Amino acid sequence: MVKLRIGVLSLQGGVIEHINHIHKLGHEGIEVKNIDDFDDLQGIILPGGESTTIGKLLRERKMLMPLREKIISGLPVWGTCAGMILLAKYIEGELDGHLKVMDIKVKRNAYGSQINSFKRNVVISGISSEPLPLVFIRGPLITEVFRDTQIICTVDDNIVAAKQNNMFVTAFHPELTDNLEVHKYFLNMCREN
Repeated sequence: MVKLRIGVLSLQGGVIEHINHIHKLGHEGIEVKNIDDFDDLQGIILPGGESTTIGKLLRERKMLMPLREKIISGLPVWGTCAGMILLAKYIEGELDGHLKVMDIKVKRNAYGSQINSFKRNVVISGISSEPLPLVFIRGPLITEVFRDTQIICTVDDNIVAAKQNNMFVTAFHPELTDNLEVHKYFLNMCREN
């Protein structure tokens, strides 16, 4: 098996949990804190956290446009929760976004505050035939998909995972469970690229 080198954007948010899952699957997880860390990656994860803060830090460190260019050039990317908001072309109630690369419209904090966090077990065909634990913490929702974006998972008729070419997003946090199936799915995307 070829060892993949997967970056996890490490400006704020749930970084180490993703890195631990990547390591458990036998691959290399790299903390991405500056432009030089983009070199030689086979994929990058934009973790959960606070999207406004992460977006601000990306701009301050002059990382926003180089990351955007890498994604447009085909680097596989997975945005979980805040990462999904960073990738979205449209954010409800806001005039501007961050990376604006994925043809989705998102609603931030759609499930309410931290106290409204919840967990569901859901079968996501294409990822696993077994129910997967989906953890939602102040989760956003995808309210619309455009162009060739595929809906991967819905919960209560809400879109909570989608894929478009080299871009994958989840409103939930697989890194906060012991299950590795969603990480395996993303690593397969990186391998196929």
